[in-house]
Amino acid sequence: MAARKAVEKELTREMILDAARGLFVKKGYQHVSMRQIAKELSYSHGAIYYHFKNKAELFYALVEVHFSMLDEKVDNIVDQEKEDIEKLRQILLGFIEFGLTHQSHYEIMFLIKEEEVRHFLSESPMKTYEKFSKFVAVYSEKQLSVGEIWSIFLSLHGFVTHYLRHVTHFTDVKGMAEAHVELLLKWTKT
Repeated sequence: MAARKAVEKELTREMILDAARGLFVKKGYQHVSMRQIAKELSYSHGAIYYHFKNKAELFYALVEVHFSMLDEKVDNIVDQEKEDIEKLRQILLGFIEFGLTHQSHYEIMFLIKEEEVRHFLSESPMKTYEKFSKFVAVYSEKQLSVGEIWSIFLSLHGFVTHYLRHVTHFTDVKGMAEAHVELLLKWTKT
């Protein structure tokens, strides 16, 4: 079966990550095995082990890809020629947009709390949060405390998790997201 499949289409890391993402969100990390991921793709589990040595490594690769996507979104906003307050508005709104556009990614990034992968979930989120807090501090009109920046982040996270799986896309709540961001921006002004 695997040899015939190899001729039809070569199994790639991206194919494995896509299948794993869906299963992790649907069943939870603990309830997904490498065999189930392989079965989802109609490959032998040995083919999965060629790309990833175990489920934790596969999960870590998934988390890294997702945080890279979010970081790239923030970097693209920062690189634009806009006023600081507009960059800050776009960063805050971009976080919500990312979370509600890529809901399964967001769940894996921020909501799976399995002991086996907990150490994987501390590095990438911290790097992303440090970038987020740096830009919030830089683009704010007034100097914000660490607690105020953390509160802004938690407010955005709360907005995303409230609507997660209740809307199909960011556009469903875009107006409310914009109003939420405007409220948060008041904290950043003198």
